Amino acid sequence: MSQDLRAVLRDMLLIRRFEEKLDDLFSSGVIKGTSHLYAGQEAVATGVCAILRPDDMMTSTHRGHGHFLAKGGSPSALMAELWGKATGPSKGRGGSQHVADYSIGFLGSNGITAGGLPIATGAALAAKMKQTGQVVVAFFGEGGANQGTFHEAINMAAVWKLPVLFVCENNQYAMSTRYDEIFATPTIAARAAGYGIAGEVVDGTDFFSVCEAIERGATRARNGEGPSLIEMLVYRYYGHSKSDKCEYRTREEEAEWRAKDCIGKLQTHMGLSNEEYRTILEDVDAEVEAAVEFARESSEPEIEDLESALYA
Repeated sequence: MSQDLRAVLRDMLLIRRFEEKLDDLFSSGVIKGTSHLYAGQEAVATGVCAILRPDDMMTSTHRGHGHFLAKGGSPSALMAELWGKATGPSKGRGGSQHVADYSIGFLGSNGITAGGLPIATGAALAAKMKQTGQVVVAFFGEGGANQGTFHEAINMAAVWKLPVLFVCENNQYAMSTRYDEIFATPTIAARAAGYGIAGEVVDGTDFFSVCEAIERGATRARNGEGPSLIEMLVYRYYGHSKSDKCEYRTREEEAEWRAKDCIGKLQTHMGLSNEEYRTILEDVDAEVEAAVEFARESSEPEIEDLESALYA
């Protein structure tokens, strides 16, 4: 088990250091456009993927780098995508918010708020009809829970008892709006009762709590008991996007959440020495730097391929 936890810790660190590197690259203008960083929420992505089967699927959000990496996506390929290079999973056309890799069951990140929920419901319907035993995870934020697609996707999944887990990463702010300003209920998971499905709230900074909740939901889904609504309480360390200075948050609040950092929690649980931790971190940093070099040296997309791989 200790070796498995080392792999989990490494995955968390890979996501964290990848995002920190991206912050530098976007801020310095090396990569153009904007980014929505996942740092602070790593226990959710790694905990979910620790329970999923390799052939299970997921849909993601505009904040999807961590989901992609946790699902087994290549850091080098993802970095190349963000650089707009032909070696990216979406051949440089998707960029930060529209990455997809069907070979690992990653059906795509999505720049549309809650845009992945109907896609996940459709994929779950296909899995049920084909009797594959697959489960689909639909990630979304608390802001997405107030979109119409939230109701439509969950209602259909509930009526047809589809094998889909609706995982809400409640990072407390929909852009700059606090959670308690846009919800009349204390939790999003409480809405599950209205659809006749299971719902629960989870400490998203605790890897083990995430795993336990996803295990329960996945078991229900594979047993034909339908979907679950699982609310993960987390906190994003960076702003909503690159240009967000987080002036709506207090530094005290940020410090309180950083004190509950998921990586620090797992390191403490494992009893790793600082030297052991540094060894893993150095290995991760080398992989991130290799990803940057791969992206830098990769070729630009060819104009002849402009209209290939289009679905509409």
